Amino acid sequence: MTQRSGSKLLILLFAAFALILASCASSDSDGGGSEPSGGGGGSESAATCQGTPGEKPEASDLGGSDDPDGSGKKVGLVFDIGGKDDKSFNESAYNGLLAAEENMGVEVKALEPNADGSNREDLLRELADDGYGLVIGVGFNFFDPLTAVAGDYPDTDFAIVDSVVEADNVASITFAEEQGSYLVGAIAAQSTQTDTVGFVGGVETDLIKKFQAGFEAGVAEVNPDAKVEVKYLTPDGDFSGFNDSAKGQTVASGLYDAGADVIFHAAGGSGAGVFKAAAEADRLAIGVDSDQYFQVDEAEQKCMLSSMLKRVDVGVYDTIAMYAGDDFKGGIEVFDLANDGINYSVAGGQVKDQAQIDDLKQQIIDGEIEVPTEP
Repeated sequence: MTQRSGSKLLILLFAAFALILASCASSDSDGGGSEPSGGGGGSESAATCQGTPGEKPEASDLGGSDDPDGSGKKVGLVFDIGGKDDKSFNESAYNGLLAAEENMGVEVKALEPNADGSNREDLLRELADDGYGLVIGVGFNFFDPLTAVAGDYPDTDFAIVDSVVEADNVASITFAEEQGSYLVGAIAAQSTQTDTVGFVGGVETDLIKKFQAGFEAGVAEVNPDAKVEVKYLTPDGDFSGFNDSAKGQTVASGLYDAGADVIFHAAGGSGAGVFKAAAEADRLAIGVDSDQYFQVDEAEQKCMLSSMLKRVDVGVYDTIAMYAGDDFKGGIEVFDLANDGINYSVAGGQVKDQAQIDDLKQQIIDGEIEVPTEP
């Protein structure tokens, strides 16, 4: 009888000891220690949406007292897929066109292509036939059609955004996208708490790879331990990746769920889906081209960490100014950090250390940092 009672007591003691160990293990796993969780939605060890909504945009900085008088001159512009309401590079180009109309008095007309962009060349020819002295194609997809049209209209001036057409009557408006992407990469690296950030490219082209390369380099500069997860919506040749918000949201949600707490997109109109995913996951997003903080609702504004400003509006405006002032010339014009064609935004107040970012910016301008253009 005594031996059986002793055995029962020993079993009870072992059971109590096991419960204590289980309780300690549970406490360690639930206590929110210093290790990042790596998971999406709700983790306390990831960067979350803390931005200030409702800020107002500053007045346009386009134009000055030395702008030429363009009265009587006509400027036509053809958008790429996505149109003027893509909240990206098309919209930025349109803003430059409208500012030129207001400040210089030029007559303007903007045309949108069909869904697959197959009528780009027809629209360029339409504007040239209608007497528009400067005709602008927005995007690298205009390389072939504009090359053909410019040769047939030697007395008309042309411009192309994001590509280079070598002709005396074509101005090629290009940008150092990698420089601005480097800065927002540094901004992402300052904020990430999971040491995982994401990059969503619309279409896997050489141009979008410049964004990726700069972003990766900027992240590595500030946080060498952070990794960049890269996703493209469509392969080169399938340009639907620039206008597929649903796909952008799905891909971004997957990155957030996998542990990324900041995502930078270079996906045109598909970026709207990235912002929706950020708000749903309570994670951060970085816009592109325009200051996209001012293009989303307040719930999404809280999640906007920054935007890489690619001032297509500046490139278009300055090119129109050359034409309006009878100073048009063909050739390559590069817009970068040094001439304010590239920059970054701080709307929402979530950039952790702006002084560090401005120091990196100056080092790029001074040539002390050379940003790569290939991943």
